[in-house]
Amino acid sequence: MYRSRFQIEFLFRDAKQFTGLDNCQARAKEKLHFHWNTSLSSINLAKIAHWESEEDDKLPFSMLDVKVFYHNRLLLDRFIVKFGIRPNKPKNKK
Repeated sequence: MYRSRFQIEFLFRDAKQFTGLDNCQARAKEKLHFHWNTSLSSINLAKIAHWESEEDDKLPFSMLDVKVFYHNRLLLDRFIVKFGIRPNKPKNKK
């Protein structure tokens, strides 16, 4: 029972820090429910994506790692587009 509660606390902590669980300004009940469901679902989807990408070793989940990974990926994609880099050249494969 304690393990389940511990996991729930991590879920809410990550939702508050990274997906804006407590930043909603809506007052309507339906809008609040939608915001909370979206925030908590995004954490769960990030966990699924993290655990599916780990093939050999099941590393612990960190929402900060997921956030940094996607931020770096976005920056790299922007650099490739802005500087006209061709990432599929044989020289770049190494």
